[in-house]
Amino acid sequence: MNYGNEAQEFLKTNSMRVSQKSDKSWMDSEHRVILNVGGIRHETYMHVLKKIPATRLSRLTPNLANYDPILNEYFFDRHPGVFAMILNYYRTGKLHYPTFCCGPLFEEELEYWGLDANQVEPCCWMTYTQHRDTQETLAVIESLDLDSDPPTQEEIAKKFGWEDDFYSGSLSTWQKLKPKIWALFDEPWSSKYARIISCASVFFVLTNIISFCLKTHPSFRIPTLTISYDPQSKQLSHDHEFGGGTIGAFKQSTLPHPWFFYVDLICNIYFTFELIARTIFAPSLRKFLRAPITVIDILATASFYLDWITNKIFATTGSMDSIDFLSIVCILRLFKLTKHFSGLKILIQTFKASAQELLLLVFFVMLAIVIFAALVYYAERIEKNPENQFTSIPAGLWWSLITICTIGFGDMVPKTYLGMVVGSFCALMGVLTIALPVPVIVANFSNLYSHTQARAKLPKKKRRVLQ
Repeated sequence: MNYGNEAQEFLKTNSMRVSQKSDKSWMDSEHRVILNVGGIRHETYMHVLKKIPATRLSRLTPNLANYDPILNEYFFDRHPGVFAMILNYYRTGKLHYPTFCCGPLFEEELEYWGLDANQVEPCCWMTYTQHRDTQETLAVIESLDLDSDPPTQEEIAKKFGWEDDFYSGSLSTWQKLKPKIWALFDEPWSSKYARIISCASVFFVLTNIISFCLKTHPSFRIPTLTISYDPQSKQLSHDHEFGGGTIGAFKQSTLPHPWFFYVDLICNIYFTFELIARTIFAPSLRKFLRAPITVIDILATASFYLDWITNKIFATTGSMDSIDFLSIVCILRLFKLTKHFSGLKILIQTFKASAQELLLLVFFVMLAIVIFAALVYYAERIEKNPENQFTSIPAGLWWSLITICTIGFGDMVPKTYLGMVVGSFCALMGVLTIALPVPVIVANFSNLYSHTQARAKLPKKKRRVLQ
């Protein structure tokens, strides 16, 4: 009988345990949620999805259209790989960035599920925001107009502000001719004739610069002589006697060979023609006149004619002095080559992107110049130094600048041991200060150049997906 009572108690206890397990299993299955995302099933609990309120997953109900009552699951036609990271965010409270997808795709998925992209963990933030830097770089490259593909008629109409006339089909002869003439002077890749004009423009720019440089060489300059006559002079030589006086010739100045003027004249006639044509056929006259290249072209061309008129006036008044400093503006015409060579555009844009680092470099260099100029001034005065070249702090600024830039002309040299120590630290500080922003500038150039090359290798036509 005792064994029978123990058996009954054992069966009763086990039945209660089985009942509790079954109740717990039933409760567990009731709160379990099956999510089918892109064909991959995920299982979790409803209270896990409630951890982040006001999101798509926290508002799941069987009344939703994507709920399948037969399979007892919710189906979402979204990226399954990204959803694994999103579901892990609900479970752990930490949002990590998947390295197998693009940044904009991850942002779109976060927006669909109602999550904040700023909740990405710090360990993944640099990787996650890298695509934003890439988008900014691509936007800069797009603004540089490096594309060699001819624009469509619609793009041309938008560029010139004729969208309404284009869509209505009422473009006039002038509206059809103006973009073609503009392309000849501004888009060297647009046609064979545009390439010819581009080569001619480069030729005249280089010829003008070479002429400007060569006419300063002494071999290509003609001296101007001033003749003086002194009738009161008593010390006469046999060769210089003239009516009881003396004739003297003095070299007053030199003038460039006349042939350089004709070379510059031909070049500037072409530049004038090109400037007038670009002004007439420009898509936007205001933007064209405000462009830096246009301003340089106007100043350089105007300086030539102003210098010519000035020389004519001085020639008529008997003075042959030439005001050549106005023509130095023509050196700036080298910036016109950026229109013909994409590499120069990338280089200029690199300096623009590195402007903050360059300003920081200039600030630290100026700070170091002043500090070391003051130090070397007092260091040279502590010991007996009869050959002291640092007579003042402003005089030491030149030495400090040359030493920091690692040029070292040697015109000013510290003579005391303490001054040599200051000079050593100045040179070391210059090497470190100048070397710090160089990697940033190189990285900016490499980033722009690599994206430009990758963009040039993209397929010309893309298949469009219907939305």
